[in-house]
Order: sequence, then C-alpha cells, then structure tokens
Amino acid sequence: MKHTKIVFLSLLLAARAGIAMAQTQTDSTCVKNDSITWNKELEGVVIKAQKQLIKQEIDRIGYDVQADEESKTQTVMDMLRKVPMVTVDGQDNILVKGNSNFKIYKNGHLDPSLTKNAKEVLKSMPASMVKRIEVITDPGAREDAEGVDAILNIVMIDGSKMQGVTGVVSASYTSLNHLNFYTSLTSQMGKLLMSVDYGYGGMSRRETESITDTDRRFLDTGNRLLAHSEGKNPGSIHYTNLNASYDIDSLNLISASFGGYFYKLNVEGDGQTSLSTPAEQLVYSYNNHYWMPGYSHQSWDGRLDYEHKTRRKGERFTLSYMLALTRQHTDQENTYTDMVNALFPYTGSLQTERERFTEHTFQADWLRPLGKGHQLEVGAKYIDRSNNSHNSQEFYGTDLLTNDKFQHTTRVLAGYADYIYKKEKWSARAGLRYEYSFMQGSYPDGKEETFDKHLGDWVPQATLKYQMTDAQSLKLNFTTSINRPGISYLNPAVVTSPTIIQQGNPQLSSSHTQRISLVYSYILPQLTLQIAPAYNFCSGGISSIQTARNDVRYYTYDNILRYRRFSIEQYVQWKPFDGTTLVINNNLRYEHNENPNLGYRTFGWSDNYYANLSQKLPWKLLLYLSTYGKIGRSPSGIYYMQHSYYGYYFSLQRSFLKDDRLTVRIDANAPFNKYWTSEAETVNGDYRDYQQSWNRARRFSLSVTWRFGSLKASVKKTEHSIDNDDVVGGISKGNS
Repeated sequence: MKHTKIVFLSLLLAARAGIAMAQTQTDSTCVKNDSITWNKELEGVVIKAQKQLIKQEIDRIGYDVQADEESKTQTVMDMLRKVPMVTVDGQDNILVKGNSNFKIYKNGHLDPSLTKNAKEVLKSMPASMVKRIEVITDPGAREDAEGVDAILNIVMIDGSKMQGVTGVVSASYTSLNHLNFYTSLTSQMGKLLMSVDYGYGGMSRRETESITDTDRRFLDTGNRLLAHSEGKNPGSIHYTNLNASYDIDSLNLISASFGGYFYKLNVEGDGQTSLSTPAEQLVYSYNNHYWMPGYSHQSWDGRLDYEHKTRRKGERFTLSYMLALTRQHTDQENTYTDMVNALFPYTGSLQTERERFTEHTFQADWLRPLGKGHQLEVGAKYIDRSNNSHNSQEFYGTDLLTNDKFQHTTRVLAGYADYIYKKEKWSARAGLRYEYSFMQGSYPDGKEETFDKHLGDWVPQATLKYQMTDAQSLKLNFTTSINRPGISYLNPAVVTSPTIIQQGNPQLSSSHTQRISLVYSYILPQLTLQIAPAYNFCSGGISSIQTARNDVRYYTYDNILRYRRFSIEQYVQWKPFDGTTLVINNNLRYEHNENPNLGYRTFGWSDNYYANLSQKLPWKLLLYLSTYGKIGRSPSGIYYMQHSYYGYYFSLQRSFLKDDRLTVRIDANAPFNKYWTSEAETVNGDYRDYQQSWNRARRFSLSVTWRFGSLKASVKKTEHSIDNDDVVGGISKGNS
C-alpha cells in the first residue's frame, strides 16, 4: 500500500504540472448551467462541452457510456470502474453495492453469458457498443422477487436506421499465459438487424495455481488436523451470442436471441493430511492426489419477444418466452498413498455427477400511462423449472458403491402491479407482487417417497423520491426479494471423503429478504457524490449446517439463518483538472449472522473500498492507477470470518489510426506481489480452524482492439423481457 500511495501522489502532481505547462496563457470565461459546463478561450475560440455522465432515476442510477469520450477506446470493464455502486478489482472480480449477489442483464433481461462469465466477456467487449450502464438499485414489482441485491443492466446502442457494417476484433495475452479473444459483427438487411459475437478465454496452469493450508482443532476430541494442498485448474471457455430484431412497422417489433457458453477444466492437485492428539501423537496421515478427467459445464438460452405499441404515447404490450438449459458433468478421482493408520478402508474413489437444468418461462407485460404524471404496469409470469441430478461414487479396494438419482421441479405463477407517479419535484413508485410456487421432489430409483410443497408469497415494494434542486435528490426505498434453493442445495446424494461427508436438503423452502435504504445524490459534471445508508434483514434464510463427529465433518443446509446488515454506500467522482478523473467507491458495513436454534453468531465491521485515478498524458497516452481491498473482519455465514485484503494495478494505453480505431494497452496487476494471500477462520460449531490461501497476483498483459466499419444503430430490443434470478445454490446460477 505504501508504493500505491506514493505513485498516486506523484502521478497527480506530475499530471497537474504537465497540464499547466501545456495550457496557453489566455483569458477565459466559464458559464455553468444544470448539466453542462462551457469553457471558452477568448484566444483561438476553442469551446469544450462536458455532458453529465451520471443520471439518478427513481429505481436506478445510470452511467452514460457514450457521453464519456474514453468509451471509444476502452472496454465495458473499464467503464464499470466508473459506475456508482460498482467495484472491479485487478483480477476483474465485480461487486455491486459491495456484494457478489447480483445479476447482469443486457437490454433489460438476463444474459447468462454475462452473468456467469463477466470477467471474460466484459473485459473483451468494447465500450463503444454500449449506450449506458445502469445499476437497478430498487427493482419494482416486476422484478422484485428475483432474489438479488441489485441488477446491473448493460444497455446496448439502439436505433432504427443503420448504414454499413461494423465490427470489433480484440485480443489480449498475459505473462501468466492467459489468452483472450473477442469478435463482434453487426449488420442490417432491410428491416432485419442482426449481430453476432464470439469469444474465447484460455486459462493456464500458472494462472490458476493455488495453495491452501488448514489448521483445524476438533472440540470434542481435542485432536488437531493439518492439511496442505496445491492445485491447478487450466481450461478454456467459449461463448457466443446471436441477436436479431425485425421492425414489422412503427408499432410492432419482434426480437430474438440465442447464445450461451461452454467451458472445460482440467482440475488437478495434491495434498497432505495428518491428525494428531493433544499430546502431538500421530493418529493417522495420508497423501492425496485428485484430478477431474472430465469437468465440463455448458449453458444455453434462447428468447423471443414481441412488443406492440399503441397510438397512446408510452403505452406498450409485451409477450415473451425464454428457454434456458444448463448441463454439468463432473468426474473426480481421488487416490490415497503413504497411508499411516488410515481410518477409512479404501485407497481411492471416483465420483461421477451429472446435473441437468431446464427452464421454460412465459411472461406478459402491459404498461399504460393514466394521465400526466401517472403510469400503471401490470403483468404475469409462469415458470416451469426442472432439475435432474445423478450421482455415483465408487470406492477403490472395497465393494462400496453409491448411486443416487434425484429430480426436483418448481412451478411458479406470479402476477404484479406497479404504479408510478411523478409531478414536479416529487416521484413515487409502489408495487405488489404475488407468487404461488409448487415444489416437488422425487427419486427415480425409488429410494425415497415423492414429496411436494405449496407456497404463497406476497412481495411489496415502495419508493419515494424528492428532487431538492437540479443537482440534489433524496430517495427512500423499501424492497423485498425471494431466494429459492437450487439443485446443489437440494440434492440429497451423500458425497464421502476421509475428512468430510456432505449432502443437500430436499426439504429446503424459499426465504425472504427485506431492504430499507435512503439515498442522497449530488450530481454535477465536475463532481458526483452519493451516500446511501441501508438496512437489510432476513429470517429463515438458507445456510450451511456444519457438525463434527469422530474428527469427521458433516455438511448440509437448512432454513435457519437470521441475517442483519447495516451499510453505508459511498460514491465520489471528481474531475479536479482537465484530463484528470478520480473515482472512489466505498461500502462500510456491519453484518450480523445468527442461528437462533444453536445460539451461533458471527458479526463485525468491514469496509470494502475501490479508488481509481485516470490521467491523460502527452502523446495521446492514458494512464490508470487503481487500488482496492477490504478493511476489517467480515462474517461469512454463521461459521466463518473473512480477514482483510488489498490489491492494486496500473494501466497505460494509446490509440492509433483515424477515430482511434486501433487501441493498444499494457496492464500491470500487483507488480510488487507474486501472490495474493486470503485468510479465514471458523469461530462457531464443533471445531475451530484457520485457513490461508495463496493465488497468483503478479501479471502483465498486452491487449489490442481494432474497430472497423461504420454503424449508426445496433440490434433493437423490446423494452421489457424475461429475467429469472430467484435460485440460489444451483447450476443455473452463478456470480462474477
């Protein structure tokens, strides 16, 4: 951190000095209005205009990517670092409002490739393809039950007329042998607009290297377990999307999309484990080699939307259908050698897992203005979701063999109404959603009886906003969300190893989370400030249950979590000089997790921070310097506490050719640190442990992006479509 602070200060002073020398000695006048600052040099008649980049609405805050002149030469990941309530570290991990519990949408609906593979996709996608980035902080009744803290919506450039063809090709390579490639092409054929993109990411053995040490003491026996493991998981990912829209006429639009991703990893590693008595006498020890000869995951989705606009301004009717498919195959083999007094009878095991997820969603939405300042939206949604799992485990040297099949079906029928009012400085939004859920679990092998549940959930939402001045606003909000368990949490198949036995709980039910927040915003072209205190609470949340018997851990899930969180989110974007921008995202929070049945509690203060300084330099160079991390110990569930960490990175880029169509960029992530260290400890339950992990940090990369052709519009989308995000702990979900 000392190096980072010195470089920050030196850069700022040098940049200011360079700007002062470059400026001509002329008189100037400055005229300001609510959203534009004009600087007019009387000598030379040079006029510069700066458009307001950030806009606060009743349910979201948006960043105008096209108004940012740097968007022509940067990626969407670079733009995310400037968006309020969004942080991106040097390893391209994204947090929204300080949390990883969010979903990424494209043009208002879920995009699985973006959600699950944000690192690969967004750091390759040029920002010139994006119109704006929105953080939907307070989803209305239409999205309210979808089970996330926030929605990150990527709005692509749209329009109705286009001339020519446009495309993008970009590639990057790092010192850790990571290769990235991305290409996109957009064109028009009459009323039909189409775009297609493809990306590839390759992960090397060096890049994925990890080391973990665990020191665990069991409370009932006093025995101490020491474990050391080293592993790598090289692999590759392919992702693609095809989007199309057809303007039937000025009132009717059809849009369709199909896309997905596929990745395969070659996981391999070695470990050593030993157990000793309090008197340091050896109980047992063994070495372990593990590898996954076949680990693959693929996810595909297709959607079709029809939008009809009436002659009444602002009124529209939308019909949508979405099909989502996920398939995951896992084959993991463990072999045990150098065994001393081993308490298990086998010399190895082979676990085979096949999981299939299929989801059909039908949705209808109607938006109708009711007069000046009044608007009503109503709609209905039906979801048919099926999870199938087949697990088997063979134990070498014994006759032990497990074979479990499980099927879980969820059907959700939902209806909602959302009312929006706006007059002068006041705006309000109130909505109510009802969801009826039918959940059924069955065992195709007949080992257990079929069971089912019928659930009814009311989901209220309300927002009130007051525009104090043209620059200042104050907003009060209340939201509710629902989380439903996925197949990974529900699957009752037992997975056994020498030190842990784990299984899911098919009796899990949905849980509710409520949030109350107050948001103050101050938005000007040179300075944007946002402060948002919030309180989240949940009872009956899904949490892990961990016990220990005879020095073996048992792991499952239950609806026992009582969760409370108070946070203060802060965002500052300041442009002190011409060509200098400082962005600070900060999330200070107090979290309290509790299992009332057992009396377990974890709580603590922590501060997640991110700061980025960008500076224009001579010769069209653009320099970035960023630092990020967490201060304090934060709870993770009811058993663990996570320790603090930090990181930093640098970037230097230059653009060439006409309209800056060719951009070359050099990045340096943690040049003074070979590894990042993370620490966690168990503070509740039948054992106490301390765990340290090391991952590769130092990385240098070179990237090249070339834009070709001309484009005045991109594929149109209906303004509303389908988004399902209520599942936790399933193969259908994932976070960046």
